Amino acid sequence: MKNKPLLSILLLTILFACGKSDPPATPVELQATTLVENLIVPWEILWGPDNKIWMTERTGKISRVDTGTGAITPLLTVSEVVHQGEAGMLGMVLHPNFNTTPQVFVAYNYNNGGNLREKIVRYTYNGTTLINPLIIQDNIAASNIHNGCRLAIGPDMKLYISTGDASVPSNSQNSSSLNGKILRLNLDGTIPADNPSAGSPIWTKGHRNPQGLVFVNDRLYSAEHGPDTDDEVNIIEKGRNYGWPDVPGFCDGSETAFCNANNVKEPIKAWTPTLAVSGIDYYNHDLIPQWKNSILVATLKNQRIYQLKLNGDGTAVTEINEYLPNTYGRLRDFCISPDGKVFVSTSNGGNDKIIKITKK
Repeated sequence: MKNKPLLSILLLTILFACGKSDPPATPVELQATTLVENLIVPWEILWGPDNKIWMTERTGKISRVDTGTGAITPLLTVSEVVHQGEAGMLGMVLHPNFNTTPQVFVAYNYNNGGNLREKIVRYTYNGTTLINPLIIQDNIAASNIHNGCRLAIGPDMKLYISTGDASVPSNSQNSSSLNGKILRLNLDGTIPADNPSAGSPIWTKGHRNPQGLVFVNDRLYSAEHGPDTDDEVNIIEKGRNYGWPDVPGFCDGSETAFCNANNVKEPIKAWTPTLAVSGIDYYNHDLIPQWKNSILVATLKNQRIYQLKLNGDGTAVTEINEYLPNTYGRLRDFCISPDGKVFVSTSNGGNDKIIKITKK
């Protein structure tokens, strides 16, 4: 495999802090090279404790990628995965204590009696493949669109699962539906005793199609698709309502009454027109100092990376910058190495790539 020539990407600085423009940030030159190509929608990429990238492809494959050579080592292909539209093999997360507890959690879509559904399965890694599947949650409604589904494990050692509304907007406000929610489960699939409602995995509701989740210390951020307005980045708080479909974006005008009555939490950032936000990650390394204390957002429709610089306590965005505009097509997800290298996966439906980004 040949790497693409090095690209010098000049930072495009956009706006904003506290309602007024900041002075332009210092431009940062980056090197972007192709690590691996000929993939089919690498939906999740994670940095593993073995210093390999762990990857799902939407067709049902789970693999490890050597970050030096780009060599791919297959781990498992899940035969029941249904890959159609936005459905397929989606999110994945590794147990935080992977070296002693080598568990791998994945989310995927499958057929149940002719109905498209979503499940979360925990596997054990035996050094070669994934074995001993345990269903953590299943029979979540799915569709050709709006399936979520990103996974994260918090410092509380709970599994957080983002689900889409499965193309039925009313699901998101329906507490009897697991769709349009952030779910919270113990790592064995049982329901934590301190969830908002006894016996329910629902942590928050009112989400449309959240495809990004990342913990920064004990704070959980999500990125989610709006319709034609109001893509959002949210801070996820226990028991809160995020408004969809009654409130896209911020609480404006006639929406205020719904927000007040339903404990709605507004986003820290919303975009109109939409960008189709997907995977997010947190950057706080010295390798690219301009990115420190930032949420990185991959976008599909807008085909670029957004850097959201956070304030000191992580509750607000102070600056937004763009990278790789229209360079690699649709961008799906990130992972970050311990020394600060950034990897981003493309999502063009064929000949997809993982791109390595470092400071020039």
